[in-house]
Amino acid sequence: QVQLVESGGGLVQAGDSLRLSCAASGRTFSTYAMGWFRQAPGKEREFVAVISWNGGRTDYADYVEGRFTISRDNAKNTVYLQMNSLKPEDTAIYYCAASLMDSFYEGSYDYWGQGTQVTVSS
Repeated sequence: QVQLVESGGGLVQAGDSLRLSCAASGRTFSTYAMGWFRQAPGKEREFVAVISWNGGRTDYADYVEGRFTISRDNAKNTVYLQMNSLKPEDTAIYYCAASLMDSFYEGSYDYWGQGTQVTVSS
């Protein structure tokens, strides 16, 4: 069992940066790949980024590539999403999730956080 709690969301202006954190409970955190997803109002939830269990591999959605960086600290049971050059279209609820495989597909994820709101004004 893994419990995930996101934090770090907020209201920012276009071009600003935010860093989201996702704190995990349980001693098995380091065995899971971790992903970030987001859901904008009226839209389906979509993949943002994923990091392998040891941080050796990362993948990003095209729409955040070069602006967002995913990282993890297994000693702190925490995964991060550094978001730079934010755009109004990045406005969404951001969720972290844990999976036993690196995946772009939310169906592959076993555990989810409650989400944190990110709002980017123009």
